[in-house]
Amino acid sequence: MKSYRIDVLAGDGIGVEVTSAALKVLTAAASKFGFGVNYQEYDWGSDYFFRNGRMMPVNALETLSGADAILLGAVGHPDIPDHVTLHGMLLPIRRGFDQYVNLRPAVLYDGVESPLRGYPPREIDMVVVRENTEGEYAPVGGFVHHHHSHEVAVQTAVFTRHGCERVIRYAFELARKRDRKKRVTSITKSNAQAYGMVLWDRIFLAVAKEFPDIETESLLVDAAAMNFVRRPESFDVVVASNLFGDILSDLSAIVTGSIGLAASANLDPTRKYPSLFEPVHGSAPDIAGRGIANPLAAILSVAALLEHLGEMQAAKAVDSAVRRVLAAGEVRTPDLGGKSTTVEVQQAVVDALEASASGDQH
Repeated sequence: MKSYRIDVLAGDGIGVEVTSAALKVLTAAASKFGFGVNYQEYDWGSDYFFRNGRMMPVNALETLSGADAILLGAVGHPDIPDHVTLHGMLLPIRRGFDQYVNLRPAVLYDGVESPLRGYPPREIDMVVVRENTEGEYAPVGGFVHHHHSHEVAVQTAVFTRHGCERVIRYAFELARKRDRKKRVTSITKSNAQAYGMVLWDRIFLAVAKEFPDIETESLLVDAAAMNFVRRPESFDVVVASNLFGDILSDLSAIVTGSIGLAASANLDPTRKYPSLFEPVHGSAPDIAGRGIANPLAAILSVAALLEHLGEMQAAKAVDSAVRRVLAAGEVRTPDLGGKSTTVEVQQAVVDALEASASGDQH
């Protein structure tokens, strides 16, 4: 029987709760479809920071490098500045493992209402492909006259031809695979950012010539934000820089009902390094410990993890189970207008998964 090592970083706040739920679903899927999972759990995050002065050990990447995949809950604590938690854990993993694609789907599921009027289920179905290792999040810059009245902060965005080209090409290849509009929309602000994003625009046009079957669109980020609200159904694959992809994927999540449904994958498509899967939402300290966090984004991240491992039947079964629970409308957390707990939603998905047809076993 094939077995996989899954490294688990539950992290902070509701990350612990939704990760626990996601692992229950992953374990059920493994049992149903005949493969093994071996969990290696690490207590890294804000509590680790309070004890050790850092978010994770110095040798963290070496420790994680042997995993087949990594599952992350959420990172963040109200008593630690956000830039410390982010740069202390998640961003070093993304860059260290060259996870240059951040894949963030946004689907309006049956049983979920968009805050926008008049959109039936499945009419909105897009995926944001976010460049994940450079751009505006590159750790290039610093302070001069730190903490003095004449302090200066320099933050430099880094756009390389290699980095832009590989993520843009990934977006076009993804558009070919999706049964949608066969359209790639590029997002920049090249009218104002006249170097890095002009380079991005040029590379987008060059790569597009290799995919004559794919329709293209280029939007400035302000126009894109407007059109995510005005015409979300028109988008298929959206490719954007690190910052713009981050912001727009949160908007796409809300347009499709809740950020509690927003899964993501941090991918190294070459598979040289392990990829990391996580819900888009944060640690939500305001509801942490109350047992009402929506676990579906974490569970859908497990579906993406299974797809990446090649366990396609299990991935589709988990995704279908989530869709059936949402369509039934009986079990849902407060962010979706319900009163169910995290555990109740988790159990509903497990029940739906176990009730589904097994298909061919491994």
